Amino acid sequence: MKTIKYLAAIILFLAANISQASPADVNTAVNNVLRRYLGIKNALAVDNSKTANDEAKKFTAALKEVPVSQMDAKQKATWAKYAEKLRFDGEHIGESTEIAHQREHFGSLSTNIYEVLKAFQSNNMVIYKQYCPMEKKSWISESAAIKNPYLGKKMPDCGVTKETLKAAK
Repeated sequence: MKTIKYLAAIILFLAANISQASPADVNTAVNNVLRRYLGIKNALAVDNSKTANDEAKKFTAALKEVPVSQMDAKQKATWAKYAEKLRFDGEHIGESTEIAHQREHFGSLSTNIYEVLKAFQSNNMVIYKQYCPMEKKSWISESAAIKNPYLGKKMPDCGVTKETLKAAK
């Protein structure tokens, strides 16, 4: 009988610990949000509004998977400030197939995700903050090569890298 109680206690302990997110899970979730953001950016860079729409839906779904309860105080404060803004712009891009409207929301999405990434310092790859002088807007890229999501195929290499965020260790 003691063996059964002991095994039941172990099973409950393991189940409780498996269901709780760890800081690594926060980092994984934030990197999934970043990956979906990059999908939007890459679609806009080649003027593909349909793919941007699809990626934006995946982006907003990824936002919901971020385990806020496992964040430290600084992360929670940052998330509280930017999560709703990210959701708002992600939903607008996901609801629209008008590339001009998607790009308009992408500008504020880029500003806000950059602030989250800079505060969390959990990106698993080097990322670049790039700037389009013609649109006066920034974006985040996984590549040092400029692929402008605001001007697309019209002027794909218009822009400069303003900042580099190293990959987290």
